[in-house]
Amino acid sequence: MRTRNTARLTTFLAAAALAATALVPSTATAAHAAGPPLGTCATGQLCVWAKPEFKGTRQVHELSTLDVNSCTALPAGRSAQSLANRTGRPVTTYQSAECAETGEFQTYPGDGVWLPQSPYQVRAFKVWES
Repeated sequence: MRTRNTARLTTFLAAAALAATALVPSTATAAHAAGPPLGTCATGQLCVWAKPEFKGTRQVHELSTLDVNSCTALPAGRSAQSLANRTGRPVTTYQSAECAETGEFQTYPGDGVWLPQSPYQVRAFKVWES
């Protein structure tokens, strides 16, 4: 009797382990589901990348050197498609190099926003007082 119960318990535990394994995604699948890896951007910085998913040329703008509430254009001929706002202040990005609101624009809070792909080419930004 004890042997039969042990065999049943062993079979049950093996089936339970197999079922649990099927519910846990593989590491590759879990990493893919988590999204792209975040780019490097330190506290107090606004970082923008030329390409989506934090790839391409990175430009770093330090809060300590920015003119708050003023339009800061990216260098002529450059734009950004992904960004990280670690300034601690809201940042508005603009499609227009002059921060004109006739094109697309969006404000991101300064509490650590990581945007892997902007819906438009970012050509300028404003950092706001909190």
